[in-house]
Amino acid sequence: MTTTADRPVVVIGAGPAGLAAAAHLTERGIEALVLEAGPTAATAVRAWSHVRLFSTWGELTDPAAEKLLAPTGWSKPDADTYPTGGDWAERYLQPLADVLAERVRYGATVTGVSRLGRDRIVDADRDEQPFTIRITLADGAEQRILARAVIDASGTWSTPGPIGADGLPALGEHAAAARISYRIPDLKDPAVRARYAGRRTAVIGSGASAFTALAGLAALARDEEGTRAVWILRRGISGSTFGGGSADQLPARGALGLAAKAAVDDGYAVTGFRTDAVEPDGEGRLVLVGEDGRRLDAVDEVIVLTGLRPDLSFLSELRLGLDERLQAPVELAPLIDPNQHSCGTVYPHGHKELSHPEQGVYLVGMKSYGRAPTFLAMTGYEQVRSVTAAIAGDLEAADRVELTLPETGVCGGAGLFDDPTAAPAEGGGCCAPAPALVQIGTTTSAAPAAEDTAPGGCCG
Repeated sequence: MTTTADRPVVVIGAGPAGLAAAAHLTERGIEALVLEAGPTAATAVRAWSHVRLFSTWGELTDPAAEKLLAPTGWSKPDADTYPTGGDWAERYLQPLADVLAERVRYGATVTGVSRLGRDRIVDADRDEQPFTIRITLADGAEQRILARAVIDASGTWSTPGPIGADGLPALGEHAAAARISYRIPDLKDPAVRARYAGRRTAVIGSGASAFTALAGLAALARDEEGTRAVWILRRGISGSTFGGGSADQLPARGALGLAAKAAVDDGYAVTGFRTDAVEPDGEGRLVLVGEDGRRLDAVDEVIVLTGLRPDLSFLSELRLGLDERLQAPVELAPLIDPNQHSCGTVYPHGHKELSHPEQGVYLVGMKSYGRAPTFLAMTGYEQVRSVTAAIAGDLEAADRVELTLPETGVCGGAGLFDDPTAAPAEGGGCCAPAPALVQIGTTTSAAPAAEDTAPGGCCG
């Protein structure tokens, strides 16, 4: 009879954290099975292959993975250089998946995870039962896999935040889907470039992904006459809006914030604007309507970069302990709360903070942070090192901290792992500032609408 301990550890997602988890499990002699919905490794990373990371190669590879790759002749890229998402996928993540070989299954979408013969209500012998993972294959066939433990590293890429400031899609958002994008545009792609060239685009969001989009549109405007962008923030512009700048210990991350500031110096930012509706203007353009009734000038396109959120639907039969706000593990949530922390002030953490009432299941990588935008790749590598040690029964190693994070700046963005939500308003209050149109430079590329200067307080 096969016992639960003889089952593999199932890892959901063949991205950076998932593949690193498989490498650590393999190093410890534990059978791993990685389930990837896409046709290749790092499917989500490839979706932003045009974006350059603000972390260097030295911060983007995992030590256990490097050991697996070494016998193949793989050599680590220059540690001080900055790869694009495409570089990361092709030069590290796919080679790692290739080394793991049959341990990675592609085209396998996880649709449910539970305990064998036990829904979330049943207590009897629960912890002795293996996990059952239901998957759907690319051809539509369904299968069931039994596992001793589950590491969910599926990320948050598939569930971007909507336009609506209340967390729900704005009225008319779905109907206007053809003119709305939730990703950083690849302006080197001729088709994408044509979509934004000579047009007015609203960029909603205040994290590194929004910075990247603004900088790209600014560069496009220098080449294509009539290209304009308006930056829409739910809160105000403060000293922390553009991150750590020259003081950032990740220089490229600081430079990204400075580049974004330069990009909007010749334009406008609409602050304190919380979108309630998206309406057509009768001429094929879109009008954003605020909760306060303000109507902005019509735009041709909208780029929404308001954060990502975890898909917890296929984990509904497990007993997870999640923070009600962040949707992160309850022990981890206070350590990553974006109201208190940047990615550099997040204390390194491992299996204890990532544990749930359901023993043997862990959410790692970007998914473990729920809606918090303070994630870095090296954090995920430390997580899986600790979690896999715990699964192996090596609690001394699992409890050990082996990570020091760089301080300051905007975290987890630029298409890397997350699209951060708005930075805190000036003064650190909980409310947005009075709605206003703020000119950021001495020249302008777009005329303000009269309604954009509507007065009013934020807290009633």
